[in-house]
Amino acid sequence: MFSKRTLPVLILFLGAGLILAFNTFGWGGNPPGKYEKILHNVGDMLKEVHFSPKKIDDEFSKVLFKKFFTDRYVDESKNILLQSDIQALKKFETKLDDEILGSNVLFVPAVSEIVKKRLPEVSALYKEILAKPFDFTKEETTNLNPDEYDFPKTEAERKETWRKRLKYLVLDRYADLLENREKNKGTEGFVVKTDAELEKEARERVLKIMDRTFDRMIVKVSEDDRFNSFVNIITETMDPHSTFFPPVDKRYFDEQMSGRFYGIGASLREEEGNIKIATLLAGSPAWKSGQIQVGDIVLKVAQASAEPVELTGFVTEDAVKIIRGKKGTEVRLTLKKTDGSIKVVTLIRDEIVQDETFARSAVINTDKGKLGFIYLPEFYANFDDPKGARCSEDVRKELIKLKEQNVDGVVMDLRNNGGGSLYDVVQMVGLFIEGGPIVQVKDRDGKPQVYFDRDKSVLYDGPLAVMVNEFSASASEIFAAAIQDYNRGVIIGSSSTYGKGTVQRSIGLDKVVGFVDPNSDLGTIKLTLQKYYRINGGSTQLRGVVSDINLPDIYEFSKFREKDNPEALPYDEIPKADYSNWKYSLDLQPIKAASSERIKTSNSFEVIHKNAQWIAEQNDKVVTLNLKKYLEEQKQIKASVKQIEASAKLPTEIDVTALADDLKKFEYDNGKLERFKDWIKRLRGDIYLNEAVNVVNDMVVQKNIVYNTKKN
Repeated sequence: MFSKRTLPVLILFLGAGLILAFNTFGWGGNPPGKYEKILHNVGDMLKEVHFSPKKIDDEFSKVLFKKFFTDRYVDESKNILLQSDIQALKKFETKLDDEILGSNVLFVPAVSEIVKKRLPEVSALYKEILAKPFDFTKEETTNLNPDEYDFPKTEAERKETWRKRLKYLVLDRYADLLENREKNKGTEGFVVKTDAELEKEARERVLKIMDRTFDRMIVKVSEDDRFNSFVNIITETMDPHSTFFPPVDKRYFDEQMSGRFYGIGASLREEEGNIKIATLLAGSPAWKSGQIQVGDIVLKVAQASAEPVELTGFVTEDAVKIIRGKKGTEVRLTLKKTDGSIKVVTLIRDEIVQDETFARSAVINTDKGKLGFIYLPEFYANFDDPKGARCSEDVRKELIKLKEQNVDGVVMDLRNNGGGSLYDVVQMVGLFIEGGPIVQVKDRDGKPQVYFDRDKSVLYDGPLAVMVNEFSASASEIFAAAIQDYNRGVIIGSSSTYGKGTVQRSIGLDKVVGFVDPNSDLGTIKLTLQKYYRINGGSTQLRGVVSDINLPDIYEFSKFREKDNPEALPYDEIPKADYSNWKYSLDLQPIKAASSERIKTSNSFEVIHKNAQWIAEQNDKVVTLNLKKYLEEQKQIKASVKQIEASAKLPTEIDVTALADDLKKFEYDNGKLERFKDWIKRLRGDIYLNEAVNVVNDMVVQKNIVYNTKKN
């Protein structure tokens, strides 16, 4: 996430720092193994180049020690290990900093040994508990938040913890089965089962889920997985966005960023422990083979002539990672066909373009004029291919298409856009202004550096609204902040965006003198090296971008923004850059006031706000294990959700029209075409887009009044 202009300088800086670290490091003792190399190199990078490194000492070690036991690969729910296990490992509590700084890696293997011993015990335990019916008439509760309780002291306490947890899981499914029975009574062919039969069915469903989970933890989760998670805990304790990627995960991350990968062209879904073919991309290797159909179960995957890997217990993302690979390489799939037969299909990987994740646009027809709509799901960029997809170039093309439609205003939708390329966001803001500073970036030692748009031309100078929500982060916040600081448009959405004001860069962990490779056989660290600041001097870190117009939504009261993470870097400010307001700025006060009045008098937004707050409060409650009380609570929650869903539907649809070229673009793939049409359909009923349209229409009216006044 760096501009092309600063990249060479950054590489030289990083190279010098790492060469110094590697050349002065004394291993001592036995030659380091893979774990030692990874851990020590990560420690050096954190100390040498992280924006705000914490001291790697005994206190840091204590934090890591506590966090690792609640890792997803160890004991996230605190119901596998006992307090005696934690006590037995206490000797490592102040030694983890030593492992990072040069000692042999002993902690993760020691934890793995204990976990591997406990997993079969717990596997037998849940099977024993689920073999007997539950009594849902008792007055019982359980706490599902592991932050609020400790590891069990005894095996009896662990068993009781599991009994209550499993009882809750069964209760949830039992309630659904009871509701389904009531709904379908009298339906021809529907078999009405007794309460006892439904309770047993609910237990069997939970047993299947637990069997899949523990099969994965016992067989599929390796010591490498636990070690990789431990390294991630180290980096994320520095800050939430510094991350360790094993090689296959780094490849997957790059694929998500670029929108291109090498694979077979089949999307997957997980269904009852199986990985199934969900869709086939027309023209892809899977489609061309004629041997793969939707619904086939993928049993095994092999790389060329290597031994196949069984996918039982795999989650979809992990299955995708091993099916993808390098262009032109061979992959063999063992499939269970819908007729029950087993078939091995050999395919050669080819480039697959995820064009459904690229920028797209539509036209909105209103009684006050025609508006353009641009949806950008992420700030993607293919750094490996100069001719590859870049979001700034794609948005430029969409703007040109909309201008050809003579639109009077534009809505840019950055909702749920988690960010991406810093270079591209700078270029994208430049499409809307006549040059000037866009964002300020500062590393831990240097003065702030200002990133400019130096192109004085403006592609689009009309009314602009930027839609955001709590999931709009990083590059999305840079874009929204620049538009807001220039008074170039109006920001509309949740009270504030996510609040990520840090910049990361990927650095390979291999010891390469004079060069830092972003990919490595040891893995890659995505490291926070800089913070960025608005041109007004403020930071988006923790605070995000505060919307000009606040629209109530269902996630407003949920705690998942940057400010809710205790490891997040602090907010600060720097001097403002030299910039002036957009010379065609509109007076946004009456526009905000008009929107505020519409929202205030909207029963829909009032219902959404009220119910979202109530639902968020329920998440903090201890849950009941009594059927009657559970059904009452679920009735209230479902009623609230229904009210929100009903309120979010517009009584009259927005007139959203797809451009003919876009429909033609997806003609080759019926699946993509149908999904594109479904996207258009969802936009037509979007209450948030409807208010954005009202706002832009008000801006168009004001612009026309100003223009006509000056003309006369």
